[in-house]
Amino acid sequence: MDASSRNVFRMLIKVVTERMFKHLRKWFVTRFFGHSRQRARLVSKDGRCNIEFGNVGAQSRFIFFVDIWTTVLDLKWRYKMTIFITTFLGSWFLFGLLWYAVAYIHKDLPEFHPSVNHTPCVENINGLTSAFLFSLETQVTIGYGFRCVTEQCATAIFLLIFQSILGVIINSFMCGAILAKISRPKKRAKTITFSKNAVISKRGGKLCLLIRVANLRKSLLIGSHIYGKLLKTTVTPEGETIILDQININFVVDAGNENLFFISPLTIYHVIDHNSPFFHMAAETLSQQDFELVVFLDGTVESTSATCQVRTSYVPEEVLWGYRFAPIVSKTKEGKYRVDFHNFSKTVEVDTPHCAMCLYNERDARAKMKRGYDNPTFVLSEVNETDDTKM
Repeated sequence: MDASSRNVFRMLIKVVTERMFKHLRKWFVTRFFGHSRQRARLVSKDGRCNIEFGNVGAQSRFIFFVDIWTTVLDLKWRYKMTIFITTFLGSWFLFGLLWYAVAYIHKDLPEFHPSVNHTPCVENINGLTSAFLFSLETQVTIGYGFRCVTEQCATAIFLLIFQSILGVIINSFMCGAILAKISRPKKRAKTITFSKNAVISKRGGKLCLLIRVANLRKSLLIGSHIYGKLLKTTVTPEGETIILDQININFVVDAGNENLFFISPLTIYHVIDHNSPFFHMAAETLSQQDFELVVFLDGTVESTSATCQVRTSYVPEEVLWGYRFAPIVSKTKEGKYRVDFHNFSKTVEVDTPHCAMCLYNERDARAKMKRGYDNPTFVLSEVNETDDTKM
């Protein structure tokens, strides 16, 4: 190997080594420091709101107990099951103590050595354990028949009626809360998915921001309506700084933005015109912007007639300028339409103007070139030509 070949080989090794270290450094930074550099967002990708309330007064907190039904429904499953088990066990044990107290006051317990002719308030209650078992049998209406209330004392009859009524109320509330949480429309919203990124490209000769949304179930969302909010910090002419200022973003499909036929994935788009907040943004400055685009989809579940809302958000790093979504719908040989969700969030780079203003200026220039303009100062003068050459 001559000297020139060795130099080329060394340069090749150097380039490969530098690229390898560059990728390793990028992976290391993303892996260990990526989360700290993420932009703060109000709405997560799965629709949860990242907000907390501080310095809430005690009177305001008491309102949550007034609306106990909604409070219980909003609890997480681990807390709900804890309340469920505690409520039943607590009521059984509390009434077990009351039944034990009735037997103790009436001297039905074995330590009082009742006579043979003694008629107890409750048959076969010999202690706290048997009183707890009788309370359990009464509230859940098991009725084994071994322990029963006699007509000897009115206190036991009243306690039996009171526990039966209270048991029905507890059963209705807790079982209703479990069933309502299982059937909440929020779970239906989990089967509505948005594309990972939003893209900006030309559509119908206009610059548009496009988002893809899909319904993973075959059951439809009736009366679907889609819209968006752009959240950003603005400063008013009076000098007031408004954090999370909301700007309406209109999203449409080719058939409008209401009553969507949501049987297959749809590509919704927002036209970037002079009234759009994206009009003054460009491909080079998009990543430097500070905004959060929140997209909402409201609809009625076809199977339960309950309304639900699906939401997601996009930060500037998740908006790709100069891309469009790859096709995902095809037709099989059997005549069925097939949706390939492998390409659901896949994008393809396309030729796109680097700003909306450039696109509209280019269109205006082309339109002016096709039109003619009259010059009012132009005067046509006739010149008489004379032939001075004589034969």
